[in-house]
Amino acid sequence: MVSYMDYTSPKTQFFADVNKSTLFKKDRRNYINVLGIDQLNTLENVSLLDIYLSRNNVVEPHYHQNAAELVFCITGSAVVSLLNPFTKQIQNYPIKPGQAANVPHGWWHYEVATEDNTHLLAIFNAPTPEVILGSDLLKLTPANIMAHTYCLDENQWKQAIAPVQQTTFIGPPANCNRGSYQPAANKYDYQQPAAAHKNQYYPYNP
Repeated sequence: MVSYMDYTSPKTQFFADVNKSTLFKKDRRNYINVLGIDQLNTLENVSLLDIYLSRNNVVEPHYHQNAAELVFCITGSAVVSLLNPFTKQIQNYPIKPGQAANVPHGWWHYEVATEDNTHLLAIFNAPTPEVILGSDLLKLTPANIMAHTYCLDENQWKQAIAPVQQTTFIGPPANCNRGSYQPAANKYDYQQPAAAHKNQYYPYNP
């Protein structure tokens, strides 16, 4: 129970329609709806993103500074990839309906749909799912800092990230003219969850 909530108030909310709360929409097949305390004020430490993707669309690399994330597959299929900061390795978890992958608090990660009509539910242990997105890191970090820090050619860096004009959320952008993307069979270096846990160190269980 939320200690500061007046449950007798007419403003108290016990119902919300997530379909009417769009966070981001790329097109009619690729969009994200949100449910947090701003949409339903009786929520405690829980929130969710309702994610719809078509094949090869990506929830861009990002991390949540305030929560862990449990990604549950409802329809279709996807690969949940995360960077383990302790092993310095990317771990890939393909999920199908009824399967889930857990992303610990603050870990860099992304999701790639491997089928059309993929529907994912991302559940967070926080009242609002805060996020820091890769596209924002790329476009907001000064080019001279990136060039100096990593010994890059500043003009080449500027040219490389010039297409990143807006926050992406779901990539590639609708106006991408790179041509069709055909992933290799082992593109994501698939790793079954049972094998992933073997001989690996997981420092905490959020």
